[in-house]
Amino acid sequence: MNDQGRAQARRVAEALRGQALDALYASDLRRAGETAEAIGQTTGLAVHYDPRLREINQGDWQGLLVTEIERRYPDLFRRWQEAPLTVTVPGGESIAQMQERVLAAVEDIARQHPDQRVAIVAHKLPISVIKCRYQGIPLERIWELIPPNAEWEVVEVG
Repeated sequence: MNDQGRAQARRVAEALRGQALDALYASDLRRAGETAEAIGQTTGLAVHYDPRLREINQGDWQGLLVTEIERRYPDLFRRWQEAPLTVTVPGGESIAQMQERVLAAVEDIARQHPDQRVAIVAHKLPISVIKCRYQGIPLERIWELIPPNAEWEVVEVG
Protein backbone atom coordinates (compact mmCIF):
# COMPACT_ATOMS: atom_id res chain seq x y z
CA MET A 1 0.00 0.00 0.00
CA ASN A 2 1.33 3.45 -0.89
CA ASP A 3 1.10 6.69 1.12
CA GLN A 4 -2.27 7.58 -0.41
CA GLY A 5 -3.67 4.17 0.55
CA ARG A 6 -2.38 4.49 4.11
CA ALA A 7 -3.97 7.94 4.39
CA GLN A 8 -7.27 6.51 3.08
CA ALA A 9 -7.06 3.69 5.65
CA ARG A 10 -6.53 6.20 8.46
CA ARG A 11 -9.52 8.27 7.27
CA VAL A 12 -11.86 5.28 7.16
CA ALA A 13 -10.58 4.13 10.56
CA GLU A 14 -11.40 7.54 12.03
CA ALA A 15 -14.83 7.49 10.39
CA LEU A 16 -15.55 4.10 11.99
CA ARG A 17 -14.32 5.13 15.45
CA GLY A 18 -17.83 5.92 16.72
CA GLN A 19 -19.73 3.12 14.99
CA ALA A 20 -19.98 0.75 17.99
CA LEU A 21 -18.55 -2.22 16.12
CA ASP A 22 -18.50 -5.64 17.77
CA ALA A 23 -16.07 -7.47 15.46
CA LEU A 24 -13.69 -6.85 12.59
CA TYR A 25 -12.99 -9.22 9.70
CA ALA A 26 -10.78 -8.80 6.65
CA SER A 27 -9.41 -10.46 3.59
CA ASP A 28 -5.94 -11.79 4.26
CA LEU A 29 -4.49 -9.87 1.31
CA ARG A 30 -2.10 -7.07 2.24
CA ARG A 31 -4.04 -3.91 1.35
CA ALA A 32 -7.22 -5.07 3.05
CA GLY A 33 -5.19 -6.27 6.02
CA GLU A 34 -3.41 -2.96 6.44
CA THR A 35 -6.72 -1.11 6.26
CA ALA A 36 -8.27 -3.49 8.80
CA GLU A 37 -5.27 -3.05 11.12
CA ALA A 38 -5.77 0.73 11.01
CA ILE A 39 -9.45 0.23 11.86
CA GLY A 40 -8.52 -2.18 14.63
CA GLN A 41 -6.08 0.29 16.17
CA THR A 42 -8.77 2.98 16.17
CA THR A 43 -11.64 0.81 17.40
CA GLY A 44 -9.71 -1.51 19.72
CA LEU A 45 -10.89 -4.58 17.81
CA ALA A 46 -8.71 -7.51 16.81
CA VAL A 47 -8.73 -8.33 13.11
CA HIS A 48 -9.98 -11.79 12.11
CA TYR A 49 -8.56 -12.73 8.71
CA ASP A 50 -10.58 -14.84 6.30
CA PRO A 51 -9.12 -15.77 2.90
CA ARG A 52 -12.64 -16.28 1.56
CA LEU A 53 -12.99 -12.47 1.51
CA ARG A 54 -10.21 -12.15 -1.10
CA GLU A 55 -10.68 -10.44 -4.45
CA ILE A 56 -11.63 -12.62 -7.41
CA ASN A 57 -8.81 -14.85 -8.61
CA GLN A 58 -7.81 -13.31 -11.93
CA GLY A 59 -5.79 -16.34 -13.05
CA ASP A 60 -3.69 -15.52 -16.11
CA TRP A 61 -4.60 -11.84 -15.75
CA GLN A 62 -3.13 -11.58 -12.25
CA GLY A 63 -0.46 -8.90 -12.10
CA LEU A 64 -1.09 -7.55 -15.60
CA LEU A 65 -1.95 -3.95 -16.37
CA VAL A 66 -5.38 -3.38 -17.92
CA THR A 67 -3.69 -2.33 -21.17
CA GLU A 68 -1.80 -5.64 -21.26
CA ILE A 69 -5.00 -7.61 -20.65
CA GLU A 70 -6.79 -5.70 -23.42
CA ARG A 71 -3.93 -6.41 -25.81
CA ARG A 72 -3.47 -10.11 -24.97
CA TYR A 73 -7.14 -11.05 -24.47
CA PRO A 74 -9.19 -8.51 -26.47
CA ASP A 75 -12.37 -10.60 -26.92
CA LEU A 76 -12.37 -12.02 -23.40
CA PHE A 77 -11.68 -8.61 -21.88
CA ARG A 78 -14.54 -7.04 -23.86
CA ARG A 79 -16.89 -9.78 -22.61
CA TRP A 80 -15.58 -9.27 -19.06
CA GLN A 81 -16.63 -5.63 -19.23
CA GLU A 82 -19.94 -6.20 -21.03
CA ALA A 83 -21.15 -9.49 -19.53
CA PRO A 84 -18.87 -10.43 -16.61
CA LEU A 85 -21.09 -13.27 -15.40
CA THR A 86 -20.29 -15.18 -18.61
CA VAL A 87 -16.50 -15.02 -18.22
CA THR A 88 -13.98 -17.12 -16.37
CA VAL A 89 -10.43 -15.93 -16.88
CA PRO A 90 -8.09 -18.81 -17.76
CA GLY A 91 -6.66 -20.17 -14.53
CA GLY A 92 -8.99 -17.96 -12.47
CA GLU A 93 -12.45 -18.12 -11.01
CA SER A 94 -15.82 -16.94 -12.23
CA ILE A 95 -17.86 -14.29 -10.48
CA ALA A 96 -20.27 -17.06 -9.43
CA GLN A 97 -17.41 -19.00 -7.80
CA MET A 98 -16.14 -15.87 -6.05
CA GLN A 99 -19.67 -15.03 -4.93
CA GLU A 100 -20.13 -18.49 -3.43
CA ARG A 101 -16.98 -18.29 -1.28
CA VAL A 102 -17.52 -14.65 -0.22
CA LEU A 103 -21.15 -15.19 0.77
CA ALA A 104 -20.21 -18.35 2.67
CA ALA A 105 -17.76 -16.23 4.67
CA VAL A 106 -20.35 -13.50 5.31
CA GLU A 107 -22.96 -16.04 6.41
CA ASP A 108 -20.47 -17.72 8.76
CA ILE A 109 -19.53 -14.33 10.22
CA ALA A 110 -23.21 -13.42 10.68
CA ARG A 111 -23.86 -16.74 12.47
CA GLN A 112 -20.91 -16.10 14.81
CA HIS A 113 -22.11 -12.56 15.58
CA PRO A 114 -25.92 -12.58 15.71
CA ASP A 115 -27.43 -9.14 16.26
CA GLN A 116 -23.99 -7.52 16.27
CA ARG A 117 -22.33 -4.88 14.11
CA VAL A 118 -19.40 -6.33 12.21
CA ALA A 119 -16.98 -4.54 9.90
CA ILE A 120 -15.75 -6.48 6.89
CA VAL A 121 -12.76 -5.14 5.00
CA ALA A 122 -12.60 -6.65 1.55
CA HIS A 123 -12.11 -5.78 -2.11
CA LYS A 124 -14.19 -4.30 -4.91
CA LEU A 125 -15.90 -7.38 -6.38
CA PRO A 126 -16.46 -9.16 -3.05
CA ILE A 127 -18.07 -6.00 -1.69
CA SER A 128 -20.20 -5.76 -4.82
CA VAL A 129 -21.50 -9.33 -4.48
CA ILE A 130 -22.28 -8.73 -0.81
CA LYS A 131 -24.29 -5.65 -1.75
CA CYS A 132 -26.09 -7.50 -4.55
CA ARG A 133 -27.11 -10.33 -2.25
CA TYR A 134 -28.22 -8.36 0.78
CA GLN A 135 -29.69 -5.35 -1.00
CA GLY A 136 -31.65 -7.47 -3.49
CA ILE A 137 -29.80 -6.16 -6.54
CA PRO A 138 -29.33 -8.45 -9.54
CA LEU A 139 -25.76 -9.70 -9.88
CA GLU A 140 -25.75 -8.47 -13.48
CA ARG A 141 -25.39 -4.94 -12.04
CA ILE A 142 -22.14 -5.82 -10.24
CA TRP A 143 -20.07 -3.14 -12.03
CA GLU A 144 -22.46 -0.43 -10.81
CA LEU A 145 -21.78 -1.36 -7.19
CA ILE A 146 -17.98 -1.12 -7.20
CA PRO A 147 -17.12 1.10 -4.23
CA PRO A 148 -14.37 3.72 -4.21
CA ASN A 149 -11.24 2.79 -2.26
CA ALA A 150 -11.51 3.10 1.53
CA GLU A 151 -15.23 3.89 1.59
CA TRP A 152 -17.66 2.27 3.97
CA GLU A 153 -21.37 1.69 4.15
CA VAL A 154 -23.82 -0.28 6.22
CA VAL A 155 -25.32 -3.45 4.73
CA GLU A 156 -27.95 -5.36 6.67
CA VAL A 157 -27.29 -9.11 6.62
CA GLY A 158 -29.84 -11.68 7.62
